[in-house]
Amino acid sequence: MVTEHAYAEAERAAIYRAIAERRDMRHFSGGEVDPQTLQRLLAAAHQAPSVGLMQPWRFIRVRSPALRQDIHRLVEEERVRTAQALGERSDTFMKLKVEGVLECAELLVVSLMEGRDAHVFGRRTLPEMDLASLACAVQNLWLAARGEGLGMGWVSLFDPDRLGQLLAVPPGARPVAVLCLGPVTDFYSEPMLSLEGWAKARPLDELVFEDRWGGTP
Repeated sequence: MVTEHAYAEAERAAIYRAIAERRDMRHFSGGEVDPQTLQRLLAAAHQAPSVGLMQPWRFIRVRSPALRQDIHRLVEEERVRTAQALGERSDTFMKLKVEGVLECAELLVVSLMEGRDAHVFGRRTLPEMDLASLACAVQNLWLAARGEGLGMGWVSLFDPDRLGQLLAVPPGARPVAVLCLGPVTDFYSEPMLSLEGWAKARPLDELVFEDRWGGTP
């Protein structure tokens, strides 16, 4: 049923298309993101919902080539450690392209703010809702970027304490995302890890329960 508050059919289709075609991109073609577009994307991220309206996200735009190289070095060190932790799948993992830090047009680091313990609204029993709020902001940016024809990848292979030191993040704040953003030659037809045979997405009907865990609708 379409209610009186629904968008027009073409507008609804565009929203679902962006969701379906969003990809965690690792391959970038250089270029640039013009300032107006970057501002629109950050504004979209900033409009995300947040628990208690705490807006826990902080965005650091990395413009220094030397700093970008330092971040790439941190990611590479963690990539090697992750491979070691994967055991028998280590060789396969090392063949995957897991980031585009040096190739992307824009590099953003997203951090949780300091002083989060002072925010109790919605976090007394679920303190991790600050992270959930930040993830909503990243998803907003991701979908907006896809609509703008730009690729984005979320890199999580890094030591947050070392990255925080590198970026002068204050005590109590915590970097959680390195975002690679920019033009791409093509978007993956399906998630890259599926294309590479690393993993397959599970169908929705396996993940929807009724009344209790495992309950069949």
